[in-house]
Amino acid sequence: MSTVNPQPLWQPTAERIAEARITRFQAWAAEHHGAPADGGYAALHRWSVEELETFWKAVTEWFDVRFTTPYERVLGDRSMPGAQWFPGATLNYAEHALRAADSRADEPALLHVDETHDPRPVTWADLRRQVGSLAAELRALGVRPGDRVSGYLPNIPEAVVALLATAAVGGVWTSCAPDFGARSVLDRFQQVEPVVLFTVDGYRYGGKEHDRREIVAELRRELPTLRAVVHIPLLGTEAPDGALEWSALTAADTAPVFEQVPFGHPLWVLYSSGTTGLPKAIVQSQGGILVEHLKQLGLHCDLGPEDRFFWYTSTGWMMWNFLVSGLLTGTTVVLYDGSPGHPDTGAQWRIAERTGATHYGTSAAYVMACRKAGVHPSRDHDLSAVKCVATTGSPLPPDGFRWLHDEVRHDLWIASVSGGTDVCSCFAGAVPTLPVHVGELQAPCLGTDLQSWDPSGKPLTDEVGELVVTNPMPSMPIHFWNDPDGSRYHDSYFDTYPGVWRHGDWITLTSRGSVVIHGRSDSTLNRQGVRMGSADIYEAVERLPEIKESLVVGIEQPDGGYWMPLFVHLASGATLDDDLTDRIRKTIRTQLSPRHVPDEIIEVPGIPHTLTGKRIEVPVKRLLQGTPLEKAVNPGSIDNLDLLAHYQELARTRP
Repeated sequence: MSTVNPQPLWQPTAERIAEARITRFQAWAAEHHGAPADGGYAALHRWSVEELETFWKAVTEWFDVRFTTPYERVLGDRSMPGAQWFPGATLNYAEHALRAADSRADEPALLHVDETHDPRPVTWADLRRQVGSLAAELRALGVRPGDRVSGYLPNIPEAVVALLATAAVGGVWTSCAPDFGARSVLDRFQQVEPVVLFTVDGYRYGGKEHDRREIVAELRRELPTLRAVVHIPLLGTEAPDGALEWSALTAADTAPVFEQVPFGHPLWVLYSSGTTGLPKAIVQSQGGILVEHLKQLGLHCDLGPEDRFFWYTSTGWMMWNFLVSGLLTGTTVVLYDGSPGHPDTGAQWRIAERTGATHYGTSAAYVMACRKAGVHPSRDHDLSAVKCVATTGSPLPPDGFRWLHDEVRHDLWIASVSGGTDVCSCFAGAVPTLPVHVGELQAPCLGTDLQSWDPSGKPLTDEVGELVVTNPMPSMPIHFWNDPDGSRYHDSYFDTYPGVWRHGDWITLTSRGSVVIHGRSDSTLNRQGVRMGSADIYEAVERLPEIKESLVVGIEQPDGGYWMPLFVHLASGATLDDDLTDRIRKTIRTQLSPRHVPDEIIEVPGIPHTLTGKRIEVPVKRLLQGTPLEKAVNPGSIDNLDLLAHYQELARTRP
């Protein structure tokens, strides 16, 4: 990687830098907490990681975090895993998310948009009232602090109300999108044993209605811990027997009562992809998410009461939880439920226009699809309100930066960001006061000691290494569900470098302080920002009698695309004809997710394994990316080295 300083694609004006909340925060922190007044963002970041406790204390004061009982110190134990944040403190996430109702009752807290693209507001007052009503009903159903509440819901206001009501009573929220098949949902929800399930009868996507009542019936049968099921009639059907009506639970004019819980009390459960078995059930805390998201949204994204925050996401992706946290900064949150490309590829730009979005987030893949389709956002839409376009899910290629610059606006702040479900936040990305360079994330985030390490743990600059974080972040998991000795948590992030978080991304930290993400260093599949493990796909595909074994990898392409081939080793006498190909695709689409249908299905003479019988996904991925065999794999660890020649040849001959 060159250390030459290229010309930035975008540079914030002096006025914009002065007005940014992060600038005001730095001046205030310099006066009150000894932060550096000069040196800009680089100096502030250095202080934030060197004086970690002082920095996070400053964040809680700047954002007026309400502790109902005071904390003993900021960081009781800073070891990873197991850091203890703000011991002794109590608070409530939902109380902070609804604070704007006190001063802006009649302004929109939410703007809900479906495929008609007509925004419908939910005011702060009505959101608070619905949360209060539902929280009282949850308590009446016996939901107590620590009980799990689940949602099989699209990105609609009801999902936000259910999350906030759950947090208000101290329950633990968890959700899946309704395009997930029953097996995918049960693999997640059965682990946490929910007592309440919120569900729709179906959803609309791509101009069609998708009935999910049979899936819901299966979920009810297979989740024996459920005490109640709440029916939301999105398609207008009657509630099934024994289900409660959403409208009845949210009709009362009841002020919410917020359970004051310890800082480290669980807020929600998110799920990893499940590469090596069941998805990891990742538990994050009320206080940890509160302060991390205030920092990320209020300082890095520069959001406040005058903003409208739109991110294309589903309830099965951490970005939905991140989007809902826009309420913490008093921002109006835009919820879009539907296809990202209906009725045409430019649909998301139309939504940004009609909602007056100031901060619009999407996937890098969508940006590249717009470029390929010849979409002209600023020609066809009034995007004058949009200050920032942010992308995640995969690295935004250089052509994507240039396309946004040329086709949206020359003075557009482009924020490519990178983080993970594991922390429900960003490690690196948006900084409103820094320049944007093509193909690069602006900087590591405040409080995050982000480094690139070689295999021996030596920090690297201007070289590719493993993404590591060397100090704790408040939103790191408090634990995994059903991991009593913490071994699965430890092995997921801390087995390579003891006491240091290894995330599983290839990264370059440039000598200018910017960041380049090169994709996954492990075998996680990541399509449109939704991660799924190969194990899910193997389980579904290998139920077909014709499939002896399979191997799937996801490969980031230089043009910003994502190639996901499925390799199949057929049973004796089977043929990979059109019928079998169609059945494989249908199996994945219906049992798992339409997003994870492979781009190609390729017959191979066999699947290579380690000596202990594990499929070797990462070496195959590296071979297909053009890595020489001797650098892609340790030959002594493979059960049949001859099989790798097939993948090497495919990499050589594939156009």
